[in-house]
Amino acid sequence: MIKLRLKKFGKKREHSYRIVAIESKKRRDGRPIEELGYYNPRTDETRLNVPAIVARLKHGAQPSDTVRNILTKAKVFEQVNA
Repeated sequence: MIKLRLKKFGKKREHSYRIVAIESKKRRDGRPIEELGYYNPRTDETRLNVPAIVARLKHGAQPSDTVRNILTKAKVFEQVNA
């Protein structure tokens, strides 16, 4: 199953995250299928590739809880249902 989840990168105590599509059995920082966005919790900055995320969700990808919250704030689910 394909999951949309966060992949951690950055310096110690200054983490940032990439939103990636990855096989659910792979490790957190493993090789993703596709990178779909960026999230920085310190500045609350997000950059999303919305068309790619919508395509992944329509093909059955399941977001993690945190990614689901990020996508809800960005109103991505409204485009999936339309």
